[in-house]
Amino acid sequence: MPSDNLPHAVDAESPLKEAELQVLRNQFEKEGQFVGVQTKFNYAWGLIKSEKRLEQQMGVRLLTDIFRDHNERRRECLYYLALGNYKLGNYAEARRYNDRLLENEPANLQSQSLRGLIDDKVAKEGMLGVAIVGGVALAAGLVGSALWRGMSRKR
Repeated sequence: MPSDNLPHAVDAESPLKEAELQVLRNQFEKEGQFVGVQTKFNYAWGLIKSEKRLEQQMGVRLLTDIFRDHNERRRECLYYLALGNYKLGNYAEARRYNDRLLENEPANLQSQSLRGLIDDKVAKEGMLGVAIVGGVALAAGLVGSALWRGMSRKR
């Protein structure tokens, strides 16, 4: 299904303002070692939306903790784990979490949109990899050919 017909996974490109993230960070830090699951989730959500890689990584770690430790919250974590891994370039992990959500909610438009984004990135990176390998092979062939001709002339 083409992603053009689906609502865009806007969370992929809409970070919180620093002040908004700071409110979530302050609440998370205020609760300390007794941080509530909802507070942890909210902070992780804000971190995932960040443009900063370290914050995205921390968000994924927090969501992974929630996913592992709180079965009743797994469904909520799936989309944001997929999104966080997508933003970090971990496309296999992103697809795994997103597919798991789509297994349970095949009509989830946001998850369908994210699937399109993941597939597009994988296809683009695959084409880039093929182009790089092809370019390297071409360059090696040209260098080898030039060396062969040079050696042939000396004989």
